[in-house]
Amino acid sequence: MITDKKQKAKKKGHFSWGTFLFALLTAAVLWFFMFSPWTSGRFNFWIEMSCAAVVLTTFTIFFTSDRKALFHIEKPLLQIVAGIAIAAALWGVFWVGDRLSSLMFDFARPEVDAVYAMKTGLPPSVIAILLLVLIGPAEELFWRGYVQRSLLRVLSGKHTANWAFIVTTLVYALVHIWSFNFMLIMAALVAGTVWGLLYRLNPKLLPALIISHAFWDALVFVILPI
Repeated sequence: MITDKKQKAKKKGHFSWGTFLFALLTAAVLWFFMFSPWTSGRFNFWIEMSCAAVVLTTFTIFFTSDRKALFHIEKPLLQIVAGIAIAAALWGVFWVGDRLSSLMFDFARPEVDAVYAMKTGLPPSVIAILLLVLIGPAEELFWRGYVQRSLLRVLSGKHTANWAFIVTTLVYALVHIWSFNFMLIMAALVAGTVWGLLYRLNPKLLPALIISHAFWDALVFVILPI
């Protein structure tokens, strides 16, 4: 019994629910500032997103007690190939989803166009670089590497991995609610479900998920817009 308690304590490390909730609240505030109709457009969106990415990355680094394990990469070449493949497959899913939603809902395409309207203020090449090297990696590192990984480590019970996946995916989608854009919220939910489910099935895929998030962002926004 004592040994079990020690193992659980070691597994939790220096985790703090207060710190964890503060990180989530900060993410929600940042997304509100970037996407809400009351605050969006006051500054360059991509500069705001880049600053948010720096904040999320900082939280992940400083709030994670076992950083060495977090940044450990197994089979780098396989991670790269898997990441690109996941991004390409996800792009295909969104291409089909865009066609179907446009046929089913009159509001679908205008809402998608509203998302693409944010693709201004910086040259496309600069936006692509920011998505590839900062924004995409930071989001995945925070949501899967910190949030889902932390919940997986500290929750207890038979369905811990499922709950960590569900909670993280829902919160990731809900922070986009400030946009009042149904298509954007659903896009976050679908993409978050894919990345979260893959992480739930194999946490060692985190590097591949980071690559896929970054590459998918660049594909959707700059390289091959849907």
